[in-house]
Amino acid sequence: MIIMVNEGDAMITETNAVNFRQNLGEMLNQVQYRHDSVMINKDGKLVAVLIDARLFERIRRMQGRFDALCQRIEAGFSQVPESTGIEEIEAAVAQERRESSISAEDH
Repeated sequence: MIIMVNEGDAMITETNAVNFRQNLGEMLNQVQYRHDSVMINKDGKLVAVLIDARLFERIRRMQGRFDALCQRIEAGFSQVPESTGIEEIEAAVAQERRESSISAEDH
């Protein structure tokens, strides 16, 4: 079974592992030339996604930046007691939610 979903300019194709093996060349072309993505299911569960190499590199760079940011945050809060850190996070989340709901009401 193949399910195709349009996501902006690119398509996302969802298929099972057997169909993927049978149509590997065609699906590689979809990804390489049309920049589509292919979701591969096995026994009804998503097991892999075939994506364009440029998108993969972007994801890797973003993951690296995210990891570096997490390390900086961890280092910055290393001397803060855990309970204090949790309180600060909860207060910041509550304030952001209040501001977001006010902003949504204005529009």
